[in-house]
Amino acid sequence: MSSNGNPTAIHHGMFIMPFHDPAKPPAQCFDEDLELIVRAEEMGFTEFWIGEHHTMKCEPIVMPEIFIARALGETTTIRMGPAPICLPLHNPIHVACRLAFLDQLAKGRLNLCLGTNSVTSDLEVYGIDPKNSAAMLDEALDVVLTLWACDPPYEFEGKYWKLRLVKTVDAETAIGYIPKPYQQPHPPIAIPGMSLNSASMQMAGRRGYRPFSHCLIPGNVLADCWETYEQAALQAGRQPDRSDWKVARSIFLADTTREAQQRARTNSLGKCYEYIGRLFDKGLGRKMYKRDLAMSDSDCNLDYLMTEQIIAGDVFEVLRRLLELIEETGPFGTLVLMGYDWDDKSSWLHSMELFSKELMPALNQAVAGVTV
Repeated sequence: MSSNGNPTAIHHGMFIMPFHDPAKPPAQCFDEDLELIVRAEEMGFTEFWIGEHHTMKCEPIVMPEIFIARALGETTTIRMGPAPICLPLHNPIHVACRLAFLDQLAKGRLNLCLGTNSVTSDLEVYGIDPKNSAAMLDEALDVVLTLWACDPPYEFEGKYWKLRLVKTVDAETAIGYIPKPYQQPHPPIAIPGMSLNSASMQMAGRRGYRPFSHCLIPGNVLADCWETYEQAALQAGRQPDRSDWKVARSIFLADTTREAQQRARTNSLGKCYEYIGRLFDKGLGRKMYKRDLAMSDSDCNLDYLMTEQIIAGDVFEVLRRLLELIEETGPFGTLVLMGYDWDDKSSWLHSMELFSKELMPALNQAVAGVTV
């Protein structure tokens, strides 16, 4: 860290929702995602995140913890984590048990991102009122952390969950004890942020967790995520650290800017944004995409997204866009590259190579002398 509290180097990680062509066999998708983790480790990525969705054919990983357990045997150093575990969908007692177990298997290579869920069909099938999601997340976190922090007896009386393990606890036979994580007091916890004046960023700042800003939001909302987090942290008597901030971006590189932009418009990256736009059209509209909320949904199209959320170009063009972004948001500690379906494996791997071998060294060199 530098003396002003800003990161001296930006690490790079990767995140898959994952997004796949629903016509592709799921087993093939999972094999490709496993290979992607191995390739990411080989290229020097420090962390890898996997999303959780239960009712989406395009995003088919239901339980990222199982996927991570499978990937542990294929890797040796890269840290992995669910992004997020959708806590309102799960009994937090089960979450505490299975994550502690996974952290033991991972020998401490587990990161955590804990959040709510915005998929309408997931919420419906689990009977969750989205209005209760934030409160359920907060309460579930209390349960998980209580179980990890102490030995039995355990008692918790909340609005959404109740916990009682008292009568059957027996120290002699070691019955009644919830597993503890390998990392103490627990794996690092990140919280996702996706909106202006984000309630989740307020909670993260208050509790001292790491902010993780989503790829779908524009630069001014990214900046607001940090400001909201920072204010909540300071009000809680915590000193926020920009090296804790993770920023996810959709970046595609090629040897020329023209090639990169043509590919990004037509490959799985562009298709993903258009797909999510259609999902927005069936619900609350495209406001998450917008830099200016006054712009029409019809103007919030791929042409606009290519100037904002999607960063496509050669190394020099992508570097220019990222430095422009950092000028607006201030420094962050980890740039998280979004991964998409391998509809053209060679071009995706080439993009990753350019990102890790050329872009990241250039980005770190460019920001090394910058004081914000």
